[in-house]
Amino acid sequence: MSVITVLDYIGVLVFAMSGVLAASDKKLDLFGGFIIAFVTALGGGTLRDLFLNTDIGWIQHPNYIYVVILGTIAALIFKKTLKKIRKTIFLFDTIGISLFTILGVQKALELDTPLVVAVMFGVITATFGGVIRDILCNEIPLIFRKEIYATACVLGAICYVSLYTFLVNENINLIISGLVIIIIRTVSVLKKYSLPVLNDKI
Repeated sequence: MSVITVLDYIGVLVFAMSGVLAASDKKLDLFGGFIIAFVTALGGGTLRDLFLNTDIGWIQHPNYIYVVILGTIAALIFKKTLKKIRKTIFLFDTIGISLFTILGVQKALELDTPLVVAVMFGVITATFGGVIRDILCNEIPLIFRKEIYATACVLGAICYVSLYTFLVNENINLIISGLVIIIIRTVSVLKKYSLPVLNDKI
C-alpha cells in the first residue's frame, strides 16, 4: 500500500469523523450520522467521478466504505474527546483537503481535461463533501463563508498544474503543492485572515 493511499484513507477517516460531529450537533439519529459521515468523506470524489464520467472510486474500492464506517464508530465512541481536541482534528482536516485537492487534480489530468478544469476538479474533490454535509445539516456551506478554505485549495491546485506543466517530478510536485494548501489554510486560521464579505454596500 502506497503512502498516498494511506494518507487518502486517513483523510477519509477524519472527514467521516467530522461529519459525525456535525450530525451530532444537529441531533441526528445514528443512520443520519452515517449518511453525513459518508457524504462528507466521499461526496466530493463521487461528484468528481460522475462529472468526469469515470468509475466511482468507492464502488471500485469498497475499502473506503469500511473506513467511513470505522470513522463513524470511532467518532461515536470518542465524541467527547474529539470535541476537546478540535485543533488536532483541524490539522488532519487540513492535510486531508490538501491531499484530496491534489488527487482530484491528478485524476482530471489523467483524463486529459484542460488545466483550468483540472483545478476545478481538485477543489470539488476536496470541498464538495463538506458542502453537501452543510446543506444537509441546514448550514451555509463553509466554503461560501469568509473563512479561507476553498481558496487555499484553488491556490494549491494552481501550483500543482503549474509545476506539472514544467514537468516537475510528481512526488516533489505533490509535496510542494500540498504544503501550499496546508500553510495557507493554517496561517489564515491562526492570523484570522479572511476574504471580504459581500453585503448591500458592495
